[in-house]
Amino acid sequence: MSSQQPTGIIFDEFALDPAKLAKSAIKGLRFAFGISGAVALILGVLLLFWPTKTLAVVAVFLGLNFLITGAVKLALGIFTHGLSAGMRILDILFGLILAVAGIVAIKNSAATGEFLLIFTVIIIGIGWIIEGILAVVESGTSTSRTWAVLFGGLSIVAGIVVLVVPTWTAAWLLLITGVSLVILGLAGIVRAVTFGRGILAGLSAGT
Repeated sequence: MSSQQPTGIIFDEFALDPAKLAKSAIKGLRFAFGISGAVALILGVLLLFWPTKTLAVVAVFLGLNFLITGAVKLALGIFTHGLSAGMRILDILFGLILAVAGIVAIKNSAATGEFLLIFTVIIIGIGWIIEGILAVVESGTSTSRTWAVLFGGLSIVAGIVVLVVPTWTAAWLLLITGVSLVILGLAGIVRAVTFGRGILAGLSAGT
């Protein structure tokens, strides 16, 4: 008898399949996705239309975005008992990384010149790639995976783009960051609305 495990079983431990989650866990995840998406959208709009925006403002906004997203991930990992152990550990780990990145970004926003530009690019790239990887890993094989994969893909691409273009000017970085935050925010909100919607409807109908 073969002891080989089915393909993908390791990643299934980290996947978010609404059909396998408790109602409270689904609602908690929808709330978390919605908060993260709304924060990104608001910060992106402010960044695009703030008439006195500077690179320091980008650092602060990104710091707030990563700090809030990290805090939400930490809360999910610690308090949402309907998730698998693997998913909770992943949320706590990535939540800590994003929260630390946010704090570092805010603390270094007072820096000036080329250092702040390079530092901000690195924080943007790494932070978005981490968020994207987590979203793709979470997507699993559920019917609601489309928006998770889309969000994750957009986040990873945005992170790679800012990292591989070493000659960003502050003006271009401001524009790219603002547009990316708006797109990721909208994708995150749609993900919050669609995640587990059919499952919740079925549970409500059965009560």
